[in-house]
Amino acid sequence: MSKPKHPLEMTDAEAAGELARLATEIAGHDLAYHTEDAPCISDAEYDALRRRNTAIEQAFPHLIRADSPTHRVGAAPETGFAKITHRVPMLSLDNVFDAAEFDEFCARARRFLGLADDAPLRMVGEPKIDGLSISLTYENGSFVRGATRGDGSVGEDVTANLRTMKSVPLRLKGDAPALIEIRGEVFLSKQDFLDLNAAQEAAGGKIFANPRNAAAGSLRQLDAKITATRPLSLFAYAMGEASEEVAATHAGYLARLEDWGFTVNDRRRVLESVAEAEACQREIGEARAGLGYDIDGVVYKIDDLALQRRLGFVGRAPRWAVAWKFPAEQATTVLQDIFIQVGRTGALTPVAALAPVNVGGVLVTRATLHNEDEIARKDVRIGDTVILQRAGDVIPQILGVVADKRPDDAVPYAFPSVCPVCGSHAVRPPGEVVKRCTGGLTCAAQLVERLIHFVSRAAFDIDGLGEKSITEFYEAGLIHSPAEIFRLNAHEATIAAREGWGALSARNLMRAIEAKRQIPLARFIYALGIRRIGEANAKLLARNYTSFANWRAQMLAATTIGSDARLELGSILGIGPAIAEELADFFGEERNLATLDALAAELEIEEDRAPEGANGELAGKTIVFTGSLATMTRPEAKARAETLGAKVTDSVSKKTDLVVVGEDAGSKAKKAAELGIRVLTEEEWRALAGM
Repeated sequence: MSKPKHPLEMTDAEAAGELARLATEIAGHDLAYHTEDAPCISDAEYDALRRRNTAIEQAFPHLIRADSPTHRVGAAPETGFAKITHRVPMLSLDNVFDAAEFDEFCARARRFLGLADDAPLRMVGEPKIDGLSISLTYENGSFVRGATRGDGSVGEDVTANLRTMKSVPLRLKGDAPALIEIRGEVFLSKQDFLDLNAAQEAAGGKIFANPRNAAAGSLRQLDAKITATRPLSLFAYAMGEASEEVAATHAGYLARLEDWGFTVNDRRRVLESVAEAEACQREIGEARAGLGYDIDGVVYKIDDLALQRRLGFVGRAPRWAVAWKFPAEQATTVLQDIFIQVGRTGALTPVAALAPVNVGGVLVTRATLHNEDEIARKDVRIGDTVILQRAGDVIPQILGVVADKRPDDAVPYAFPSVCPVCGSHAVRPPGEVVKRCTGGLTCAAQLVERLIHFVSRAAFDIDGLGEKSITEFYEAGLIHSPAEIFRLNAHEATIAAREGWGALSARNLMRAIEAKRQIPLARFIYALGIRRIGEANAKLLARNYTSFANWRAQMLAATTIGSDARLELGSILGIGPAIAEELADFFGEERNLATLDALAAELEIEEDRAPEGANGELAGKTIVFTGSLATMTRPEAKARAETLGAKVTDSVSKKTDLVVVGEDAGSKAKKAAELGIRVLTEEEWRALAGM
């Protein structure tokens, strides 16, 4: 049995391959958890995937992907609600699982701030509520709108539903800023959850698996009258945008929340040291079972709000807060079968079919086995009794087998060498852990999956055109390429005559398709389904190339190794050589270009715009930092530049606008001088950045 390699033992190719797999897999789980309220792995398994990804990124920082899970939060909102763009992104938290990892979180914060290793970091610890994150906007003290987190940037407008909750003040008490966004967690208490399920069962309604799903389902009702019947509660704990400063510390802000009429968790505490944080973790963990609500850990935030602002965010998470998660739950069951799913990139993913088992209140019937190496490492066989681990409300991971319960006739699993859908050879590229079907667009599974991806929420998001409809239309011969989706109006009568449709449904579908002929460049790039190009990478490419015409031209030029376009592509912070190669491969294939151009002819692809709030001299500029900065760390300088709408790259080229030089600046400063690029000292950079 082979074990996964330690990151320090991996080659660049192996690391890039595994990071690509992890990015794709974690993105799928984010969609299932945050948008569909139907997660398909356990919290523990999800956390393990993220930890593996982080370990590899730390060993190979030059391979960090723009669509890395560290840049990702959640998924796009449901289409049944209006969308609200958050003034300040609602990002999630990184996790730690023991004292050593918590110590490292503190050390990273000190390094970013340039503090001594033993510098004190005062924190606030709060129980991590297992519910649905929400943002409440108040203007002149009155509640005006509320939204779910959604994908972190855009959420669902659930204002009417929130107004039905008694724990949401419609008017703030006392003095309040003219504008303030207040964040919190909507949840159901354990007793309210039991009472709700009893009422649902008596009425023949849906039985919820756990309080978190019940809270999410209750708040996201299109009919606010239903929400009003559900006993939802709210703990307030964070702030988005505010028109004025309301406190100097997080503890002070929580006190203001109470003054305004919000419920704040009474188990929060101010912690003066790491030792106090460790004691807090033990105490809340021991009290967990007796609490009236579900928690899955403790959140620790640096108390000083000025330090929080300096630390800012990295990708999907703040640098000033972390969630210390509790241990997972376990159970055993029998693995009845292993079947293979084929994804849009041709990846063959093994899935375990399990004898149903209740793990912490959730009935579990299947779990992913990831890849053939994972099966071999754990020596998982059909018929084995397996150990499952669960830390949340979802399908758990398989930790291993109970060896003494193995049937005599159990044999090692033979991973298929051909695609179960089209029969093409399944190969494993060098340095990768995933086997892939070589059938390409001749494989029905890949083509259908690519079309499903194309219309998914984060891509074209076409109402009424989901997995079922795409499969139906493909099998009927109505669509075989993305462009043909926009020609379905020629088949409206045919669709209307199909079982389950009708004239009205067909007409509504045509209208929904027409409404999507205009699309932002980033969503268009993501919709193409190019391998390793997730939402974050697509946004990064759109940000750097601005228009479809420019992106297409530069990607064609980048197919030539060593060209200026290829070097520019590889120098984009977060892209790197592996992703550049995937893009070059895509644009080097004539069939892909034909598909791309046929699709573009049907659409109006919008140019990319600078981020909200990005303006001034730095917006849209390309900046390189070189040398040692005296007044801030390099990560802090890069974070500030990106906040102001600039693009930060690692290499100097004729397209670079500014080079900021610190002490001991080397070849980059010299090249900037040779190319006549504007060079700034650290003091000049701080003035330009408003620091």
